[in-house]
Amino acid sequence: MKTKIRFLGVAAFEITNTQGNVILIDPFLDENPACPVKVTELERVDLVLVTHLAYDHLGDAAEIVNRFKCPVVCGAEVKVYLMQKGVDPSLIRTVPWGGQVNPRGIRVRAVECHHTSFRKAPNGEYLCGNPLSFILYADPGVRIYHSGDTAIFSDLKLIGELYRPNIGLMCACEIENDYLEKLGLMDHYGNEMNGDEGALAAMWLRLDYAIICHYLNIKGHPDIDRFFAILQNRSSDEKPLTKPLVLNPGETFEYEGKGE
Repeated sequence: MKTKIRFLGVAAFEITNTQGNVILIDPFLDENPACPVKVTELERVDLVLVTHLAYDHLGDAAEIVNRFKCPVVCGAEVKVYLMQKGVDPSLIRTVPWGGQVNPRGIRVRAVECHHTSFRKAPNGEYLCGNPLSFILYADPGVRIYHSGDTAIFSDLKLIGELYRPNIGLMCACEIENDYLEKLGLMDHYGNEMNGDEGALAAMWLRLDYAIICHYLNIKGHPDIDRFFAILQNRSSDEKPLTKPLVLNPGETFEYEGKGE
């Protein structure tokens, strides 16, 4: 049996473990033009993880949790937002950097993230808190790191040494500018991590596989090309030390754990 990781566009992923549990990370679905499914088409969700309050990461978390009555792991500021959207507080698990929870027997660790988490709440107040990255212990020997929108920082080496993630979901590519401009976001020059930085972060984390994300379409992204080229050429015995992967939205990668 293998752990399945389906890319849903931007930073959204659907992970199905060998027990059949479905975990959504940063579920930006309905307003995501690259996502192959809408919230109403989801058949099962057992757990939701939210890295921070940005629209393209928080996404449809409130609607999904309300529909499936599943736990959600997030920061305290995201909890306040979700509660104002009608989410049952008993379903919300808040974690700081370094904190761990085990909802429905699925272990999740929050780790340091260099970004921001800020948004206007439904009641008009402004919310701000520490953004998160996650390590999801999806199956025995399967540790999946989701970067959230972190910038690169040297303690990623420490995270790699301590927690040994196998697979990284690396937000190292800017969403297309024409889409951002439609949302009123002007003059963007690049994502918090670019392709070069994402490749270096993947090596610092000691990943077996690094999946780049934070885009709508594969074509036309120099960040994707750099990410892939750098990792592909960092080799030992003619094989990449960290294998780079680029997925089309809707495409699935399967990984068999090492039983560790």
